[in-house]
Amino acid sequence: MQTTPFQIAVPDADLDDLRRRLRATRWAPATPSPAWQQGVDREWLRELVAYWADTFDWRAAERKLNALPQFIADLDGQRVHYVHRRGEGPAPYPLVITHGWPGSFFEFHALLDHLCNPAAFGGDPADSFDVVAPSLPGFGFSPAPAQAGSAAFQVADCWASLMQGLGYARFGAQGGDLGAGVSVALAARHPERVDGIHLNFLPSSYEPAVGADRQPLTPAEDNYLREKNEWAALEGGYAHMHATRPATLAASLNDSPTGLAAWIGEKFRAWSDCGGEIERVFSKDDLLTDISLYWFTQSIGTSVQMYWENRLQPMRFADGQRVAPPVGFASFPKEINHPPRSWLERTFNVVQWSEMPGGGHFAALEKPALLAQEIRTFFRPLRKG
Repeated sequence: MQTTPFQIAVPDADLDDLRRRLRATRWAPATPSPAWQQGVDREWLRELVAYWADTFDWRAAERKLNALPQFIADLDGQRVHYVHRRGEGPAPYPLVITHGWPGSFFEFHALLDHLCNPAAFGGDPADSFDVVAPSLPGFGFSPAPAQAGSAAFQVADCWASLMQGLGYARFGAQGGDLGAGVSVALAARHPERVDGIHLNFLPSSYEPAVGADRQPLTPAEDNYLREKNEWAALEGGYAHMHATRPATLAASLNDSPTGLAAWIGEKFRAWSDCGGEIERVFSKDDLLTDISLYWFTQSIGTSVQMYWENRLQPMRFADGQRVAPPVGFASFPKEINHPPRSWLERTFNVVQWSEMPGGGHFAALEKPALLAQEIRTFFRPLRKG
């Protein structure tokens, strides 16, 4: 595996082009309706766009991102961008963590502090991790795969190669959103190398192993499936578009930064534990750092392509199939779905289950200390194996 250090350096011309486009936004007429009822709130978006054009300091954000140790690896022709931060402790444990959509490696900037240097937060240095945080193919600075067919399972194979190339024969995995699917696929396809996986989300396409002796649905499982279907009908239009017409969507969002901010910003509000006030949890600077990564890398189209690929390769398990590595699960109250423990236990060896006191879909950004504590607790016995 060839790997080279990487630093972000967006050209000045790209910054000038972004500001020009933002200031030339052609605002869509709208029928009056309550704020956020039909999607992004127009006035909130106007304020965000004005801040992006006139106040947001990308160079400051760039310096913050470049403080992370970033690299590009060449894995048999697939280039992967990743952060590799070494732990500060006697024997840091290797952990690969994977983001989702509309996130990025930026999601983990605070979580990395807690995982790599627990002593700085009053923790035990023996709980430190060597953390590898790759950007999914087609996201940010990881180019899109050269060929179709790269779903969670193929990304998991790529991550296994990356960890091998970095010298980690065995490791743990953690993820939410699309990253949860990659973590599950790692455990399913590479159980001899993956000690365990910790999740804060269950992939929506997950279906447990079934057979002639399948147990009937429990009331909690039946309620979960009903609520999941109701959510998909009312809130899942974005995912259906991603999974069925990604190229059509990309043509619009890759050309309009205002459209991109609307598409992504609305999800940060809807899926977080912000009580409807997005800036209670995310500052404009943090939101725009993430959105800007999509804009400057022109990766919105290639990122949503993964929904298409995952639809063609859903997270379904054969009759009697079980995933051997142990699983830990943190259920955050404002997450978009809440599977009961029994639903996972049909396929997985669930050894840790936590109902979290606060937080939503973007747990690493919203509650980095809480998530880090769950990750440390889960992997503590596994790192001794």
